[in-house]
Amino acid sequence: MLDALRSSDRFALLESFVAIVESGSLSAAALQLGTTQPTVSRRLQTLEQALKLHLLQRSAHGMKMTEDGERCFERAKDLLAVWSAFETDLQSSHAQARGNLRVLVPHAFGQHQLVTLLAKFIRENPEVTVDWSLRDHVEDFSGLGFDCAVKVGTAPDGNVIAEEVAEVPRIVVASPTVLESHGQVTHARDLAALPWLALSTFYRHSITLSCRSSGKSERLAIHPRISTDSLYALRSAALEGLGVCVASTWILADDLASGRLVHVLPDWQAEALPVYLVYPAAPYYPARLKRFVQFMRQGVAHSLNDLVAWVPLEGADV
Repeated sequence: MLDALRSSDRFALLESFVAIVESGSLSAAALQLGTTQPTVSRRLQTLEQALKLHLLQRSAHGMKMTEDGERCFERAKDLLAVWSAFETDLQSSHAQARGNLRVLVPHAFGQHQLVTLLAKFIRENPEVTVDWSLRDHVEDFSGLGFDCAVKVGTAPDGNVIAEEVAEVPRIVVASPTVLESHGQVTHARDLAALPWLALSTFYRHSITLSCRSSGKSERLAIHPRISTDSLYALRSAALEGLGVCVASTWILADDLASGRLVHVLPDWQAEALPVYLVYPAAPYYPARLKRFVQFMRQGVAHSLNDLVAWVPLEGADV
């Protein structure tokens, strides 16, 4: 009998059965589905006859699923969810993005490097509003109600999609006064004798630098005068002449161009930090999230490339 039913009829039968179980009664299911109680009752009988299974036990105290009913309920929910995902995914590819999007981004990167991209996204998607939250150390962004996150550094764990969309180069910099007071630096090992500033998020007591031309690495033990988890504070301390540091090129571009900071040993650099666009693994996504992911996937890399392309990576400044 099931073979004789149209696909639309089959979905109606399964949808009614799930509604009965979830709502607890035929009348509540009818109200939920916008139909009548006799119609829901008839659909249940048709499904049981088609499957040749008894799905619900009826009594004066209500209804209870049989063992076959429990199996049918779980499978029916899965089938209906897959169909809903399929339908939504196709529709969202043509639908206008609208609604509120909650995004979690790192403090410095989020308020400096990404806001220009955010503004462009908003202009291109005027029906979308965005909650732009700045936090550095939140792993379970989805559990806090965020739709997606941008993460710099290690790849996130858990049941998420993490797309690496760019890399942030990191270089050694210092103010001219620091270099003048401590003599010439000709090799990475000479840096250990200088006063250091540490970005505790990524390095504190040691830092490894690699030589672009030779491929060799040098691990330096450092004793920082200041350790901070703020990239802005690290830059400010370097501008004050308190020490040498390793920082992301995007935040140093203007200071290097003006001469306020000096790129020390340009042939040596720290390992670049990967930038991940992170969002939950799901069968489908609303149009606003799909558009945002597509936009940021290209935008972050282009933005970083434009900023750091001019920074010299060969030769020596000091």
